[in-house]
This record gives sequence, structure tokens and C-alpha cells, in this order.
Amino acid sequence: MRKIKLFNEENKPNLKEKEQIVNFLFHHLENFGDAKQDIEKVVNFALKEGPSFGGFVLQSFENEDTACVVVVNKTGMKGYIPENILVYIATHHDMRGKGIGKEMMLKALETAEGNVALHVEPDNPARYLYEKIGFTNKYLEMRYLKNSNGIYHTKC
Repeated sequence: MRKIKLFNEENKPNLKEKEQIVNFLFHHLENFGDAKQDIEKVVNFALKEGPSFGGFVLQSFENEDTACVVVVNKTGMKGYIPENILVYIATHHDMRGKGIGKEMMLKALETAEGNVALHVEPDNPARYLYEKIGFTNKYLEMRYLKNSNGIYHTKC
């Protein structure tokens, strides 16, 4: 039996639950993940543990095992930038292909107030699920990165 928990600033996970969420994402995002401390920052932002716009975390269970986790952060914007960004969605590697990711994506879209954006690597197979649900690729994202000394890189 599948159960879904919703965590946000009013309903925060305890320390053990939060650690489980972060570790699950770190492990099951695989090649598309981030450092554990960065994942924890995103979860903290969603739970409004510190200055942030908030958001929410959805955790799905198959019996007692975590099946999928979704983290959505509010952007504080509206109109020209969607109100929410789906930062992470990961399904347990042994439970993929059973519709759990799609179910959780739809639940996240239903839970979010306003529009939702996400970033996906071109070679991520989940991209096709996002397109089937209705996500479109309106922009090509470009980033300008500074080094740790704040020095800009130029190639001119």
C-alpha cells in the first residue's frame, strides 16, 4: 500500500525523517544528483529552516520503504518566472517503471500553488515523463559562473 507524506514549514520532518530524505535523494538521484550538503540546503529551503520562501517535500512509501521523494521550492516570483521550481524528484532504483514517479510528479503539481519549472539534463530519461505530463522547453538555460574569488572568466 502506497502512502504519501507532505512536509512543509507547518509540518516538518523530525531529524531522522529529514536525514532519511536527504540520504534517499543523494543515493537515488544517481548521476543527476548533487552533494549531500547541497541537497540538505534545498530541503531546508523548502521547510523554511532559515530565510527562504519555503516550499514542500513529498515522500512516498511502498509499505515501509521510501519509494520516491520530491522537493519543490517557492521562487518568490510570479508571472515572468514560475512561482515554484521542482528541484528534486527521485524514485527508488528498484521501484522505477511502476508509475510512482509520475504519480508523485502529478501530486507535486497539484500541491504547488502556481506554475512550476524544473531543470533536466538532456540525457536524463525522466525528461520524457516531464514532456508527457505537459512540461515544455521554453528557454535554453545559460549560466555564468564566478570562481571562488569572485573573479569573472572571459574568453574574448
